[in-house]
Amino acid sequence: MKGVISASRRTDLVAFFPDWLAEAVRVEKAEVLGPSGRAYSVDLSPDRVHTFVLWSKSFENLIANAGGLLDGLRKYDQLYFHFTITGLGGTPVERKVPAPGAAFRQLEPLLDLAGRPERISLWFDPVIDWVEKDEVRTNLRFFEKLAGKAAEKGIRDIRFSFAQWYGKSRRRADNLGFRYVDPAVEEKRKDAFYLSTVARSHGLNLYVCSQDFAADVPGIRPSACIDGRLLQEFHPKSAPVSVRKDRTQRSECRCTDSVDIGSYIQTCPHSCVYCYANPRI
Repeated sequence: MKGVISASRRTDLVAFFPDWLAEAVRVEKAEVLGPSGRAYSVDLSPDRVHTFVLWSKSFENLIANAGGLLDGLRKYDQLYFHFTITGLGGTPVERKVPAPGAAFRQLEPLLDLAGRPERISLWFDPVIDWVEKDEVRTNLRFFEKLAGKAAEKGIRDIRFSFAQWYGKSRRRADNLGFRYVDPAVEEKRKDAFYLSTVARSHGLNLYVCSQDFAADVPGIRPSACIDGRLLQEFHPKSAPVSVRKDRTQRSECRCTDSVDIGSYIQTCPHSCVYCYANPRI
């Protein structure tokens, strides 16, 4: 049975390492340094790959065929896209992420590459609150614009989560003078209900990623960001794929089996203040 390739939860390969990804696709093998420091090789030959799942905050390099990336990926049966748009690109929260307007302009060509809108999931991740000039700010209300754009383009799935302030993230925020706010769970549930109301008004499916406290809010389902059942359904040949829970992910994660080909040493320059992965900002 063919497997799912994830590129990548660990870093933004498409935005910042398109040449490396294009070369791995060209030679049909990726050499990866995993989180534990163990190196491993991943077979990327098309007869072993069911779906190539691409995660990014900017698909411009793919659309522009940087390094021949798009040409190389065309040999795979199915591409699935996770596209994060928080409304904060270009702000101190996400300093080097494309502004929302630039991100929205990528949707039309991305839909052409996907072949059907079900192969695209938009991410409103994270929902974040902070203090600026003694006033609490949030990106929460941007969701109305994102939901409207998704519905306009026929994209039905949106995933979200609330910012999680790990030790590394807190230290970075302190060093940058970024005054983050981490609301209580009940406040987050109220915000989740608002997101659900907006999503429902646009006929969208709303999923929360690995935060079960929001998963029982009406209109919200727990996310399997890589969902073997759906990938099989969308596959042009209906090819079978594993639907077993991915044991390498967090306990609240519903994702099914995949192999990630990104490495944390491929440092992402997006400079998102909340990032848990990048040690250099």
